[in-house]
Amino acid sequence: MQSRTLGKRHILLGALAACCMLFPLSGGAQQFPAKSVTLIVPWPPGGSTDVTLRALAEATSKYLGQRVIVENKPGAGGTLGATALMAAKPDGYTIAQLPLGVFRIPHIQKTDYDPLKDFSYIMLLTGYTFGVVVRADAPWKTWNEFAAYAKAHPGEVTYGSTGTNTSPHLTMEQFADSQGIKFLHIPYKGNAENMLGLLGGHVMAASDATGWGPNVDAGKMRLLVTWGEKRTKRWPTVPTLKELGYAIVSNSPYGIAGPKGMDPKVVKILHDAFKKGMEDPDHLKILERFDQENTYLGTEDYDRWARETFAKEKFFMEKFGGKQ
Repeated sequence: MQSRTLGKRHILLGALAACCMLFPLSGGAQQFPAKSVTLIVPWPPGGSTDVTLRALAEATSKYLGQRVIVENKPGAGGTLGATALMAAKPDGYTIAQLPLGVFRIPHIQKTDYDPLKDFSYIMLLTGYTFGVVVRADAPWKTWNEFAAYAKAHPGEVTYGSTGTNTSPHLTMEQFADSQGIKFLHIPYKGNAENMLGLLGGHVMAASDATGWGPNVDAGKMRLLVTWGEKRTKRWPTVPTLKELGYAIVSNSPYGIAGPKGMDPKVVKILHDAFKKGMEDPDHLKILERFDQENTYLGTEDYDRWARETFAKEKFFMEKFGGKQ
């Protein structure tokens, strides 16, 4: 009896081994995540994007079962995260924020990445509320006063942005082009540097996302205009460009992605955890603080959006890209 039982066990074990050879388990998906995940933020610490993504990383860690660690890689208009993904393993442990510049820069210069081929898109997260601020002691009380002064003094009015070919830069140039204005652009590596440049008197205005919010609320800066479809809840007395009669709306949506070739099961695990992180009250409080809205798109929709956006940006960059 014992020999028969042992024989049956050997047969069953052999069959199981054969099945595993014929139908191997996806080890990465089965074990993922077995360690912390690195989220590359291509902006300096302390800026609005860094703060919101750190809040998202902390919230997502609750649902992923492992820590999400933020790694800052500032510079190159926010595209260094995309570049870093080219050298990362497609195992889900390295992902990055992809700002709109990732879909713009390849139209005007050679890049290490191709947005259509080199990423595994995970999800679209949110967009920015942009605006233009001046110091509280500046002579301009309204956007139209500022624009009129700039038009009367071509090349003399300086403004800072978060980098060449970012939305804060290109939207200003789009406005300038439509009104026959010539600004002098000063690019910074991120929001924190841009704010210091304005407060220190190195530039006359700053075009940026709502990292200027605390300075506006503290009375150190004056918000002249925002760029959304409608006025913000936080600064309801400040008009939009569209409201002032300029056909310009800019909010620069962004999401997260990993290297190409990621296991779809790993992508789903990350997607599901980050979606819960997005909806976490602690993260939503930070979004509200920076006047950002949850503009979620799932994996398939984000992939489609990325391809459509890449095509749309070609025209925009051919007209405004590369301007300093």
